[in-house]
Amino acid sequence: MLVTRDGAVLLAATFCYLASTMLANPLVAGFAGTLGATAAMMGVLTALMNACSLVVRPVAGNLSDRLPKRHLAAAGAALMLVTAVGQALAPSTVLLAAMRLANGAGYSLCSVCMSTWFAMTLPPARLGQGMGIFGLMNALGMAVGPALGIAVSDALGYRPALGVSAAFAALALVGILLVRGEAPARGEKGEKDAQGEKDARPAPRLRLLDRRAVPAAVVVALFTIPYMATQSFLVSYAEARGLDVPTGAFFTVYAAALMALRVLLGRAFDRVGFVPFVVASGASSVASLVLLATMDCPAGLLLAAPLMAGGYGVMCSVCQSTAVRAVGAERVGLANSTYYMGFDVGMTLGPVIGGALFGAVDLAWFFPALTLAAPAAVAVAALSAAVGRDRRASKRNREM
Repeated sequence: MLVTRDGAVLLAATFCYLASTMLANPLVAGFAGTLGATAAMMGVLTALMNACSLVVRPVAGNLSDRLPKRHLAAAGAALMLVTAVGQALAPSTVLLAAMRLANGAGYSLCSVCMSTWFAMTLPPARLGQGMGIFGLMNALGMAVGPALGIAVSDALGYRPALGVSAAFAALALVGILLVRGEAPARGEKGEKDAQGEKDARPAPRLRLLDRRAVPAAVVVALFTIPYMATQSFLVSYAEARGLDVPTGAFFTVYAAALMALRVLLGRAFDRVGFVPFVVASGASSVASLVLLATMDCPAGLLLAAPLMAGGYGVMCSVCQSTAVRAVGAERVGLANSTYYMGFDVGMTLGPVIGGALFGAVDLAWFFPALTLAAPAAVAVAALSAAVGRDRRASKRNREM
């Protein structure tokens, strides 16, 4: 069985903590405005969570290889719950900023620990397929959260919507506590080797990232930048061009297409190499951006959504499973930490680059400029593969 009972509970908890985070993200700027924040401060408050998450990730990755995943994930979810309530009740921008920073730390702990913990429940031969399912939960959380948050905010206001974010964090915490099994950390007290003897190896030294996972992290950052720029400015782009298109439907179709792709690709995540996936997903991403640049009716928008799923959506899972396989079982936490650092960089730079393009270039060049990320990703993947081949060849020559 690919997904065990504990694996299914972890998937549900993963959906909840991501929905909690992504529900709040599109609301913070507007909510900060009601508290008296300037336009510049609204952007800063929105970015604080991801900035904190990026700083905390190396620490979270190292801790997840040393301490029980349950303890760290539960601590992260509890911190997200407390800070989500704090955001909903914040009377000032100062307290809101503090809550955003702390929420980023909780999110970082959850994201690294949950992905590492789930990976340890999978058969090694089907790691890519399993991480594809995990990536689907990520994608669903990122699609459902913003849609639900905006709907609740429109109906009831910012504070009740941020309260729903807290409810998702609470559900994530409950799910973590319901997992029966544990993924013991390397060197944890009581851990034994295959002969039943206590493992006497020293704990791994503190590391900020694992260089073997860096190519996958860079590639996912390059795919995330155009997606986040699209997410942040699609509505404004359509309004500026006077297009009568259902921009909200783009993300609904994207999520549905991504679910179908996970099923159709299946074991391909384990059988197809990294570079072919990057090339195919890069072409899909470019095609999506070209359609968005030339759309003049809903058909163009709706055709672009599944192509974006084939690009960014697929590469999220491919890059994560590639990072984990490149590093090995003893450094799964650090592999996931390195991967998510790339993800955070893309999520931070995407809106920034999108904003710079939206204000500095002709609208006709907004999406074409973003296509430059795809060939850059292919170049990184190809260079990484070439370096890997050279290292393997050198190793064989030394052994002869």
